[in-house]
Amino acid sequence: MSSRGRPVATSHAEIERVAFELFAARGFDAVTMGDIATEVGVGRRTLFRYFESKNDIPWGQFDRTLEEFRDILASMPVGLPLHEALQRGVQRFNEFPAGARPTHRDRMRLILGTPTLQAHSALRYAAWRAVIAEHVADRLGLAPGDLLPRTVGHVCLALAVSAYEAWLASPGAELADLLDEAYRGLREHVASG
Repeated sequence: MSSRGRPVATSHAEIERVAFELFAARGFDAVTMGDIATEVGVGRRTLFRYFESKNDIPWGQFDRTLEEFRDILASMPVGLPLHEALQRGVQRFNEFPAGARPTHRDRMRLILGTPTLQAHSALRYAAWRAVIAEHVADRLGLAPGDLLPRTVGHVCLALAVSAYEAWLASPGAELADLLDEAYRGLREHVASG
């Protein structure tokens, strides 16, 4: 005798995997939350418990990863120069398992290459920059909204996005190497000026 009722619970990872398959097959704009819910085997209301919108799916569990980012930055040795702590923190934050599905490359290609995601991405970028600004402010005895912490947040984001764009354009490149190159290049440029 089989019991009927609620389907087996799904997960963020399963929703992301299915959504990315649909995005790859049909294009991001052509896929609806209803399409994703049908493929996952849940109702739309259930899907909205996992992700507030389709635009949130490419970002995964971003709020949780920002908490991990805060922890990474907080774990940096106090005596480590701030620029080095930020570089190491950003590099650790951007380490992802090779077997992840969707792959990190697929995720970032969608985020950086889909015009309809750009406005939503601006909100996510602001939250990411705020983590940097909070850390900088804490280290320097400033407020996160002060000019220097905010500026450092913007610079760190620009370096990371530049590295990601280069990584997506060069399939054989390593993201960690490009992040290192971007940070080192800026430091050397500033030091030579």
